[in-house]
Amino acid sequence: MKETGTNITDVAVGPTVIAISQHENKLQAVSLRQHNGAFELLWAKSCDLTKSTWRLFAEECGLSLGPTVKVQNDDDRTVMAGFSSEAVVFYRIEVPAVQGEEMAAMIELQAEARLPLPLEQMEMAWRASPARNGQVPVTIAVARKQLLQNFVENVRLFKPDKILLDCEPIAETWRNFFSSDEKFHPAEVVINISAKNTKLCLVENGRLSNVVSLDMGTDDFSTTVQSEEKTGAIERFVQDTTSALESFGFSDFTELPIFVLSDGGSMIRTIVSSLGSAGLSARAAVPDVQKISQQTNPLYPADIYEYRVPIGLASMELDKRTEQFKMFEHLYSPAGDREKKHWLYSPRAACAIAVTMLFLFIAVLYADDVISNSQLEKLRAQPDCQLLIQRQKLIKTVAQQRPDILQLLRRISADADKGILLDSFTFREGQTVTINGQAPGTEQLYKFQDSLRSKKGIKEVKIQSSSEDSKTKKFKFTITFHYGNLTRKRARE
Repeated sequence: MKETGTNITDVAVGPTVIAISQHENKLQAVSLRQHNGAFELLWAKSCDLTKSTWRLFAEECGLSLGPTVKVQNDDDRTVMAGFSSEAVVFYRIEVPAVQGEEMAAMIELQAEARLPLPLEQMEMAWRASPARNGQVPVTIAVARKQLLQNFVENVRLFKPDKILLDCEPIAETWRNFFSSDEKFHPAEVVINISAKNTKLCLVENGRLSNVVSLDMGTDDFSTTVQSEEKTGAIERFVQDTTSALESFGFSDFTELPIFVLSDGGSMIRTIVSSLGSAGLSARAAVPDVQKISQQTNPLYPADIYEYRVPIGLASMELDKRTEQFKMFEHLYSPAGDREKKHWLYSPRAACAIAVTMLFLFIAVLYADDVISNSQLEKLRAQPDCQLLIQRQKLIKTVAQQRPDILQLLRRISADADKGILLDSFTFREGQTVTINGQAPGTEQLYKFQDSLRSKKGIKEVKIQSSSEDSKTKKFKFTITFHYGNLTRKRARE
């Protein structure tokens, strides 16, 4: 298995998953299936992108290329592609426990305030956790749209069924093949150290909830590095790890379980020991070869460790985990989805519908001509008809008076400074609208107040409170205002 491109077996029976991922200048792929409730690795391949191409590697993996449809023998095979999350930034926020479009709008507002580029140049995906005390924790993943589009062009030729971020497979691999601790931990950190970078993955209640990337990797700790430089690199790594844990929101993380994915080598043991010396509850997590099998050659922990990302990617599909960051939802559609057309798109069905609509149109014109004005007046005079007319008028009136909360949120944020962050938004008829948020300083806060006062329908804007946070140095504020007549008590009488 250590030889690049060597097949473990050439025979695959039953549903299989082929997963391909790119990390730095290396492509890796595996073929995995479940057999009798256990995972079975069929083959594993890798290549150096400086000496090969996506097309050549896809061909070596037996994937059909070009604008061809799936053949019948491929119906039980799923192809996955993993995008390196080095280019993805994660944010953890909280929003009020609202539903649907209102929640999406508030998440978009908070994300936009944090983004380094305009929202139209970025792609965003988010996942909400269960509400706590009326607030919903949300994890947001954002990346430059151009980088995602470039990746799509690379993988489009072999038509993957799904494209996912490679940070989720890291947590999946650890759960299925590395973790030997059966004790349940509400929060855990999984550290994946690669050649040039490191990912710290926060897993809460079994779900990935945050990721921090460090620009340090095994190259900084290798035996070729001089002793003094190596010692300094490890010290910086411990400091960066501690800062990352603080960014996760843990003030006391001495009891937080930290698992460092390991191939069993001495380098990871040194790093784990250094983390432990800093007071962190860290330990090495070595693959359990009993949790994955193969048909011919024996597997070693280093083999599973080497292909940990594509193995995790494939096992996610086999486990049918649906809670994923859908970063590519608007950029890529699997070939199969494009081929499956609804029956309404059938030319024959469309023709039949057109003919039917023509007959209905003629029938309506005929009925309108036959019924005289006097007959229409008789119909309107019927009690049931009058009741129906009044009901329709009432529905129309209520719809016109219903507040458009989503539109109000957009109006509030339209002219706000980039530094203004909305933490919560409360709207109840008969009460003033309440906004809680953060501002970089008092100048931006007063500008935000003036911006609200200038908007039509928004009256009596008041800053109820503002105070500087000793840690973030930002001003937390509460602002109230009336919105038309909907928030005044007489509107309910």
